[in-house]
Amino acid sequence: MSDAPQGQPQPPASAAPSAETLKAAYKAFKRRLKLTQLDDASRIGRGPMSAGHGSSIAGITPPDQYPTSVWEELVKQGKLKRAGQGLYSPAG
Repeated sequence: MSDAPQGQPQPPASAAPSAETLKAAYKAFKRRLKLTQLDDASRIGRGPMSAGHGSSIAGITPPDQYPTSVWEELVKQGKLKRAGQGLYSPAG
């Protein structure tokens, strides 16, 4: 038998993420978005003499090393917005 009482509630899994976690997650999101956009803009198949085109990437799947609660908190803070189907985009 364990010493811990069986009826004790566990702390909620959806506790608000720390400010440091939010900052690191937002930085990781911006980095991934930038790399995804650069990759899209530099893809092969465009003419060598063309002016090129900007990226058409508007939203990305956020880095999976952070839980969904972190991304939802960033949406609440107005830093990100939902782009649908698990995608997020910068709010500004």
